[in-house]
Amino acid sequence: MARYKDEQCRICRREGQKLFLKGSRCYTDKCGVTRRNYAPGEHGQKRTKLSEYGTQLREKQKTKSFYGVGEKQFRGYFEMASNKKGITGTNLLQILESRLDNVIYRLGLGSSRPQARQIVTHGNIEVNGKKVDIASYLVKPGDVVSVREIRKDNPIIKANVEEGSSRPIPEWLDFNSEKLSAKIVRLVNREEIDLPVEEHLIIELYSK
Repeated sequence: MARYKDEQCRICRREGQKLFLKGSRCYTDKCGVTRRNYAPGEHGQKRTKLSEYGTQLREKQKTKSFYGVGEKQFRGYFEMASNKKGITGTNLLQILESRLDNVIYRLGLGSSRPQARQIVTHGNIEVNGKKVDIASYLVKPGDVVSVREIRKDNPIIKANVEEGSSRPIPEWLDFNSEKLSAKIVRLVNREEIDLPVEEHLIIELYSK
């Protein structure tokens, strides 16, 4: 899958809000949005009024950036959400939250979703006792996600756990910080997702 390789702060500036793509840096004065709170590019400081389509498109692009998902994969998640019972928008966010890289981020094992993705792809994580190095792997209730025994001394993971010890763990995850292991208790509820996403705009865009 193609990856955005330019400066990640430009993504946040384009959306006009922090997407927390660079971990702890986003909480400092070095944050791109804090330093230059306008869109990147020659015409970035000009105010433009978005059309209905433009608003829907920006919401989709913002959500893709939050979770680090490409267009083809995101479209697949939408189709998957549409075929499930319940509210399509909520289903979509539940699927995105169930990605293994997002779970690692939510547990505080990664300081950002990009770093959590790297931790997974480098073979540090196992699910139900088997190594999984696919960041898009979707966990389900009852699964046990943990750091592999031979990787528990990973300095990046240890530092993230120490720095994030005061960060609350979502209730849908039962985390044991000593064993670096967590059980997926249930699917996340919509009200537990703290991202500023208006998923109904995405559904409207794809439904045209």
